[in-house]
Amino acid sequence: MEDEVVRIAKKMDKMVQKKNAAGALDLLKELKNIPMTLELLQEMASDELKEMRKNLTKEAIREHQMAKTGGTQTDLFTCGKCKKKNCTYTQVQTRSADEPMTTFVVCNECGNRWKFCIYYIH
Repeated sequence: MEDEVVRIAKKMDKMVQKKNAAGALDLLKELKNIPMTLELLQEMASDELKEMRKNLTKEAIREHQMAKTGGTQTDLFTCGKCKKKNCTYTQVQTRSADEPMTTFVVCNECGNRWKFCIYYIH
């Protein structure tokens, strides 16, 4: 049954992209009596939507981590995107204790984010 739903959903996606509303509506009627689960709906998503969902999840995790630690406002860093120096940074020990801290930086002007880690050679 799941394979059938996925087949119908992919066909519907093509019809929607081609602006074939009548065809998409007919396919919706076929789906009406099939029970849907969250997993099934996620599986039916296009590759583009799956990639977007993955990126949004990563971004939400980063924002959550930045919000928890607060960060320090500085002009020490230059944003690679907008070239402004209005940034907030935080340092976190993301690896083992004998490795350097990872610095997470967010541009307060355009929202660009980056991270870096400086290794010292003795």
